[in-house]
Amino acid sequence: MAANTLLVELGVEELPPNAIDDLSDALAEGIRRGLAEADIDLGEVLAHGSPRRLAVQIRELADKQPDREVERRGPALAAAFKEGQPTKAAEGFARSCGVAVDELIQLETDKGTWLGYREQQEGEATTALLPGIVEKAISALPVPRNMRWGASRVEFSRPVHWLVMLYGSEVVEASALGLQAGRTTRGHRFHAPAPIELAHADDYLGALEQAWVLADRASRRERIREQVLAEAEVQDATAVIDEALLVEVSGLVEWPVALTGSFDERFLEVPAECLISSMKANQKYFHLLGHEGQLKPLFITIANIDSLDPAQVIHGNEKVIRPRLADAAFFYDTDRRRPLADRAPELAGVVFQQKLGTLADKAHRNAAVAAFIAGRIDADVTQARRAAELGKCDLVTEMVLEFPELQGIMGRYYAVNDGEPAEVAQALEEQYLPRFASDVIPQTRTGLALALADRLDTLTGIFGIGQRPSGTKDPFALRRAAIGVINILVEGQLALDLRELLELAAAQHQELPYAEGLVDEVLTYMLDRFRAWAHDEGIDTEVYLAVRARPVTQPLDFARRLRAVQGFSHREEASALAAANKRVSNILSKQQHDGTTEVDAGLLQESAEKALYEALASCRHTVMPLFSAAHYSEALDALAGLREPVDTFFDQVMVMAEDPEIRRNRLALLASLQALFLEVADIALLQQ
Repeated sequence: MAANTLLVELGVEELPPNAIDDLSDALAEGIRRGLAEADIDLGEVLAHGSPRRLAVQIRELADKQPDREVERRGPALAAAFKEGQPTKAAEGFARSCGVAVDELIQLETDKGTWLGYREQQEGEATTALLPGIVEKAISALPVPRNMRWGASRVEFSRPVHWLVMLYGSEVVEASALGLQAGRTTRGHRFHAPAPIELAHADDYLGALEQAWVLADRASRRERIREQVLAEAEVQDATAVIDEALLVEVSGLVEWPVALTGSFDERFLEVPAECLISSMKANQKYFHLLGHEGQLKPLFITIANIDSLDPAQVIHGNEKVIRPRLADAAFFYDTDRRRPLADRAPELAGVVFQQKLGTLADKAHRNAAVAAFIAGRIDADVTQARRAAELGKCDLVTEMVLEFPELQGIMGRYYAVNDGEPAEVAQALEEQYLPRFASDVIPQTRTGLALALADRLDTLTGIFGIGQRPSGTKDPFALRRAAIGVINILVEGQLALDLRELLELAAAQHQELPYAEGLVDEVLTYMLDRFRAWAHDEGIDTEVYLAVRARPVTQPLDFARRLRAVQGFSHREEASALAAANKRVSNILSKQQHDGTTEVDAGLLQESAEKALYEALASCRHTVMPLFSAAHYSEALDALAGLREPVDTFFDQVMVMAEDPEIRRNRLALLASLQALFLEVADIALLQQ
């Protein structure tokens, strides 16, 4: 079976830059899936994309489906022949197969014998199947909003202008979005606007590069990165390459050319974050830092042309950025004329959530919870309350209204300007930490208190109005908030009980329609998020389930147990002791044991049960202080020594003795064994 390269390219007007990756990946996956469903062998699938094109190349694509044997089942044998002669049912089935009755076969099944027919069906040509596959893939693209153009009723994200479909050197006869497929593509809009005839699908990337287009997304991205770093080196500076910005810029150009511009040094009096946000958000510039990490009055822009006069391009960009930075400077100067505290009344006019009140209400609730937490973690209660009162004030400043991503950051700057305590100012920024799973947590005690309070208020409030996250819907980012609380408590080594904190946070809300059972619901939700935390820490699912089975509501303690059980699970004794605990659990469950762990030493008869009793007593004396000190690893190391007496007990002792007193005593012995392990986790679940 022969194979060749397939090329599909859809030429469009400039696409939204952040949509190109998703669209090209979806097109590639749609075509790949269609070919796979048609049972056509294929090799590497390459998704390409640029502002003016979505393209897919598939290497080693078979030229046809494989031949296959098709089996058809006709009437039951009993209905196919009467007195040795074929019935009308048999004759009709034979005609439908295009053969005589005597050419049919008998098919044996578990439901009897049937008349049947087998034939070799030749695979269909790939080029015959491609039109339908490609059209289906294009129609399924995740286009957020379609548009029409001209008099056509065709709809797509942007107007489409050409369609290339080549299988090797052969044009595939197909159409899509009102376009007939051909071999003609287009190069760069300005450098190479003339049509380009592709001789072969393998020529695609090379032909476009000669026409000033880097169609391969990764290559274009890396070209930008290399150029930015090279420009920075010329300036004796460090370029900060934000990956999200790199992706966006890559979606704006087909032939990237990095150019360095500058701005007036007077703008450096404005906080660097403001200037950087303006350059990134408005102009898609990369900023540069000096040797000491300070912002330099330089920027790198990525042009889409290789200009004969780059100075003119640079001058144009400098001219555009100047008013943007002037706006930032104006916002900064204007905001500093009023203390943050004076903005607090304005929060009463900003709704946090319709059923949960305004930002002023939230700040008031945060203050109560943050002050309580501060008292528990040796922080300054007064400063924690002050930080919570000011925490949302920067949301109504001109700067944050223009650049929402600067929330907290500007709060810190303005608090310092107002003469607030340094830790209060720092907490205004730290309240949003961690922003994601691997982000840093607040470094100040006040910041820790406020970050916890803010998240706990949101979690209890949103759950309390019945808006629990479902599926992919999580508009208030409650999953992130829950994991943020866990990370803060664990990494911050804060021995705080989640139930207590949630009860306090819930109590701050005036009215919640779903207040009944709220704390238990939110607590369960948050502890369930520990699974993701455990996964990130490399902890096995069975270990998480073993710890989750215990009523542990202190995340720091939960994490210590997870790490201890994870280490224990790799010991040689772990498997045997887990199996023994599972056996104990089953026995106690079936016998409906009353839970007593009081063993009467006088009723012990067998040497093996006496040995286990003595081993448990000795071990209990060792491990109980370790449990109290949360030294779970050392406790489990000691419990591992029980393997031999436990194994011997089950080998030599009949638990279900005829004498009910002896039976009850042995069950109590097993319950005391189980209770020791349950001090850490349900070890029996490691058997899963």
